[in-house]
Amino acid sequence: MPRNWPASCRSRRRSLLRRAAAALALGVLLWTPTPPAVAAERLQVVISDLTFHDVPATAHVGDTIEWVNKDILDHTATARNGSFDVRLPHGKSGRTVLTHAGKVAFYCRFHPNMTGEIDILP
Repeated sequence: MPRNWPASCRSRRRSLLRRAAAALALGVLLWTPTPPAVAAERLQVVISDLTFHDVPATAHVGDTIEWVNKDILDHTATARNGSFDVRLPHGKSGRTVLTHAGKVAFYCRFHPNMTGEIDILP
């Protein structure tokens, strides 16, 4: 734009250029592809003979763990960090959805020697 144009035209042009640059930057941010989300899985942990069996080494936030008590005693699946506490009468099952990432140690409140750990990934 020539310098001899009125200041109001130059100011308007600068304003339009700033808005266009801001819109372009916003468009780039919104257009940036995001990594695909990991589909939630349903995992199963079986309790028998006073032991947690088939405990997965890792799981993801959003996964569901089904705790199946095949023992003749009642048990719990209790996270030491308080993120879940599932009571499991004998012959019954229960579920918990994993909501926080990190290593989670768990145990049975009735039988504290029953322990396990799952590394929950984002």
